[in-house]
Amino acid sequence: MQAAIQVCTEASQLRTSRQQYCSKSASIRVLSHDSVHQLSGHRQIFSSRAIRRHRCSATTASSKPYVGSLVANELKFAIVIARFNDLVTKLLLEGALEAFDRHGGDRDSVDVVWVPGSFELPIMAKAMAKSGKYDGVVAIGTVVRGSTTHYEAVANAAAGGLLGAGQDSGVPVIFGVLTTENMEQALDRAGGKTGNKGGEAAVTAIEMANLLKQLRAEGKAAPAW
Repeated sequence: MQAAIQVCTEASQLRTSRQQYCSKSASIRVLSHDSVHQLSGHRQIFSSRAIRRHRCSATTASSKPYVGSLVANELKFAIVIARFNDLVTKLLLEGALEAFDRHGGDRDSVDVVWVPGSFELPIMAKAMAKSGKYDGVVAIGTVVRGSTTHYEAVANAAAGGLLGAGQDSGVPVIFGVLTTENMEQALDRAGGKTGNKGGEAAVTAIEMANLLKQLRAEGKAAPAW
């Protein structure tokens, strides 16, 4: 009798073990199924990101970059220059004219207009830019700090006025005004050890004039106003 009871107990334990095994197997199958879906989702995300990167790369590759040429022939320029501190401004003027020559222009075709000081540069630059006769205007001056606040007034007026001259005309008006602490710094920037800022202003005028000319020819920039 005891042997029969023991056999029944072992059979019951065997059924319980089988049920636990089946339950664990089902859980593993469900987990595996969920993992497959999760992995598939990650693959879709990675694939979408790769597609977006490819599209962005293709768009960048197909876009047309615009860079202004540094050739000055067939362009007309004017230089408005301040007579105050002409020891420096004459050197800046020479640097600008040499730059026009070096880049294919003709210094004799550049109109040079003298004004009393840097404060008067904006009104003359704007008037000439709005004449419709120039592809660019270079403004040259030198403002050296003194013992009063006159320096700030003149420098700020020149910078803001020349910026407005270009914005109000649609013609590049290039800021070639030195604002320095002393005369030594000014001479250093007028052909001295730090180059000639007049020449740099002329090159900027050439580049901007050509860039606007190219964009306007394709209808991508408004004409001068």
